[in-house]
Amino acid sequence: MSSDKLIYVVGSSNTDMVVKSERLPAPGETVIGGEFLMNPGGKGANQAVAAARLGGKVYFVGKTGNDLFGKQAVQQFKRENILTDYVATDPRLPSGAALINVDRQGENSISVAPGANAALTKGDVDRALAHLKPDDLVLVQLEIPVDVVTHVIHESARKGARVILNPAPAQELSRETLSRLYLITPNESEAELLTGIRVSDPLSAEKAAQKLRDAGCDHVIITLGSKGAYLSSGQVSAMIPAVPVTAVDTTAAGDCFNGAVAVALSENKDIRSTVEFACKAAAISATRMGAQSSLPTRKELEGILPAKS
Repeated sequence: MSSDKLIYVVGSSNTDMVVKSERLPAPGETVIGGEFLMNPGGKGANQAVAAARLGGKVYFVGKTGNDLFGKQAVQQFKRENILTDYVATDPRLPSGAALINVDRQGENSISVAPGANAALTKGDVDRALAHLKPDDLVLVQLEIPVDVVTHVIHESARKGARVILNPAPAQELSRETLSRLYLITPNESEAELLTGIRVSDPLSAEKAAQKLRDAGCDHVIITLGSKGAYLSSGQVSAMIPAVPVTAVDTTAAGDCFNGAVAVALSENKDIRSTVEFACKAAAISATRMGAQSSLPTRKELEGILPAKS
């Protein structure tokens, strides 16, 4: 299904250097025998690619360095039919990079050098925000400067766009900023940081989600990994189960989930159907290695959707 609503993904673009090994190294330890892969990544870029592959009309808004990694990133966006009008280039800083270790269960540890992502300015994003229409969607994360994130949220909400915040990596946000959100999508640790409530099951997720809604968020989705996602909104509060799969690499599953959420909302799916759609997309992603290389197409996703959808 297509939509006239645009999805503006504001965030980071990195090159991911991944080592897959038997287990994650302890501090000071070297684990030998890994497999090396290099892939385009970054939370913003991953979510933009996820949304584009699932049928969204996507602009990426971000900043790269004037280097090989940056040029490759822009080329990759174009191959994915992502509009790059608002990708800025920093003349001084390198493009972002991430070092990722993945164990045989698919768990990962990640170190990120943000590079040009950290130099994204309000002026850079204002070029894109000037063209926002009411009911467009804006998807943003926290791998870019938090003052820019706050600016994007407030300006987008003022223009009537629906703002989705994936609050990762976790950090505290003001109540005023939270009150401007259409949707927030923390995982367990991010929800705990934002609410002070330790999230480990549907009951604790319900309490944390209610606290975020009390702060002004219209809708809350707390992702719980292989358990699924807890949805809280004025329309429904429920645990949405994950699609059971054997995880190979969970690196981009959360980004896939968020990109899928944006696409479903752009197609006017109701909030529960949106979460179900996103859970299925994330499940496919977790069965594959890499970040953007793991993200499914709409055709692949429809292969596991029930016929009624």
